[in-house]
Amino acid sequence: MTKTAFLFPGQGSQAVGMGRAVFDASAAAREVLETVNTSLDEDLGAIMLDGPEDSLRMTRNAQPALMTTALACVREIETRLGRTIDTIGDAAAGHSLGEYAALAAVKSLDIATAASLLRLRGDAMQNAVPVGEGAMAALLGGSGQANYAAATACLDALATSRRVHGTASSSVQWGAWAEVGM
Repeated sequence: MTKTAFLFPGQGSQAVGMGRAVFDASAAAREVLETVNTSLDEDLGAIMLDGPEDSLRMTRNAQPALMTTALACVREIETRLGRTIDTIGDAAAGHSLGEYAALAAVKSLDIATAASLLRLRGDAMQNAVPVGEGAMAALLGGSGQANYAAATACLDALATSRRVHGTASSSVQWGAWAEVGM
């Protein structure tokens, strides 16, 4: 028996122009965009479709924009098949902000609420680190290397935070972690 799952992406997969084809072709997709624009009281669609790229990359915009594009696609699939997503698939799941899209896709959250929550979430994340500071990285290697890297990164971040707040601090790589190597 074949099972179908709908998976929704997290931040990082956004691009200016995303969703243009579905928004141009589908009234159901445009309705999703209008609902999000109304919920956020701004024209997020203009940023999504025309940029600028740096505005779309801002967490406060990227998160609801990705959800909007995903749900626009979902609603068009539902329209074409004449069935709701929960009757088409066996599961819906998402990575990070994609969880909100998955919940809205199966109507556990309405679109406006999901957009508002993602804007709130995006603002909180964006305000935690000033624009232009911080970065994301991918770790490749064995589980020992990943554990070592995660522990070292945590200790380095703690030491940096303490120094910023005027407390002398440093991190040292030692003990069992040193055996794993990087």
